[in-house]
Amino acid sequence: MTKLALHVELKARSGKEDEVADFLKSAQALVADEPETTVWFAVRYDHNTFAIFDAFNNEAGRQAHLNGKVAAALMARAAELFETPPQIKNPEVLADRLPG
Repeated sequence: MTKLALHVELKARSGKEDEVADFLKSAQALVADEPETTVWFAVRYDHNTFAIFDAFNNEAGRQAHLNGKVAAALMARAAELFETPPQIKNPEVLADRLPG
């Protein structure tokens, strides 16, 4: 069962909304190489508010993701793309329903 997650809220800088959307879409290929990332979603709430939600079976998987390519690419472009630093939360998963 999925036990842990990350929720990262992202506020795009004015004029950078399309770049943020493109960046998040491209990150899917990077996370595909992370076997311990059980689920990964990049979402858009409104014109400039985005988020990443991903989940893991254990803390080792969550830490591997935080030290992985997506996180590195996100932090490398944070000042350019976002109004504020990414807001990272570490929720506990209480229940899930996954395919398979």
